[in-house]
Amino acid sequence: MHSDLPIPDSDALAHSEQLAAHLRAEILAQGGAVPFSRFMELALYAPGWGYYSAGASKFGAAGDFVTSPEIGALFAATTANAVAPVLKQLGPQARMLELGGGSGAFAEVMLKRLLELDALPERYAILEPSADLRERQRERLERALIPPVFALVEWLDRPFDDDWDGVLFANEVIDALPTPRFLADEGEIYEETVELDGEGRFVRGAQPADPLLLGAVRHVERYLERPFAHGYRSEVLPQLPYWIQAVAGGMQRGAMLFVDYGYSRSEFYQSERNDGTMRAFYRHRVHNDVFLWPGLQDITASVDFTALAEAGTNAGFDLAGYSNQANFLLGNGITDLLLQAEARTDEVGQLRLRDQLKRLTLPTEMGERFQVMGFSRDVDMSAAFLLGDLTWRL
Repeated sequence: MHSDLPIPDSDALAHSEQLAAHLRAEILAQGGAVPFSRFMELALYAPGWGYYSAGASKFGAAGDFVTSPEIGALFAATTANAVAPVLKQLGPQARMLELGGGSGAFAEVMLKRLLELDALPERYAILEPSADLRERQRERLERALIPPVFALVEWLDRPFDDDWDGVLFANEVIDALPTPRFLADEGEIYEETVELDGEGRFVRGAQPADPLLLGAVRHVERYLERPFAHGYRSEVLPQLPYWIQAVAGGMQRGAMLFVDYGYSRSEFYQSERNDGTMRAFYRHRVHNDVFLWPGLQDITASVDFTALAEAGTNAGFDLAGYSNQANFLLGNGITDLLLQAEARTDEVGQLRLRDQLKRLTLPTEMGERFQVMGFSRDVDMSAAFLLGDLTWRL
């Protein structure tokens, strides 16, 4: 079944088995079943064991997947072009908050480009739950940034809890939020659980949906103007509005920018997509066995961008725009940045830069699979979404 996946080494397998034992104990302590969202939460974030909590490399060629900022500098520099006008509107007290800093590549290029644009924020905060990733980010940024710019950087355990003006940025964060899965059965809605079979293996189960999950599923059905068919399974994030409010915190004026893979709601819940979008990433291979090797693989679901739009506007923000990644980058000057970078490098460097552009913008690569959504409050961010607006799809 997994013949195409490289086998982890013995130390990694031992680590995974420790987490698996912890998961089994949790399932037994909860009476034999836990919601899938709880399994996902522990698999990704259990202290010391979870995929994002342990020390293994996640990003780039040596990891399990490549994010846009890891491909090269063009993505972050172009995003800086988009947010710089907002930071300038907000003035010298503006802050920037990045959710999940990855390797630190995005922050490095973003700060360098904002310096060039004379749009540096007063503070650049990274909300990073992984102690290991924090240390890697700190080492990278201290090496790469001049001291006055590095001095702007700080790491947070939680969102800002005071009133603030600024920009919040999140790349591939919402897809990693622990998400409930549901099952439609003869008109009734159940929550998918994780249970143990007779040999201690993780298997799917189901229990009646609680009112929050049931209400979220019925809301989607009303939007689609049809009930889910018998046997239909998928994901829904009823906690998304609360999460948005939490990460924005006391933002008084500013903007939020989210980049992720996903769909509008009508595309997300297509009839033929009857087992949802949940999948796992391991060593640049994607597969559907999310129970395999807990702690060693990423578990992720696509984003319902209609739900994100609802959550942001219900939190008191205006929808600034929605587009695919290709149009967002092209509309914010990626080709000009490419030309400038090509002029500073040799032929090999130019080929690498053009490869970056292709991977970020081609429909067969990241250009259409990834979507960008912006929100604003008492600032104008509309210029960032002048090309290829897709709000009509929502």
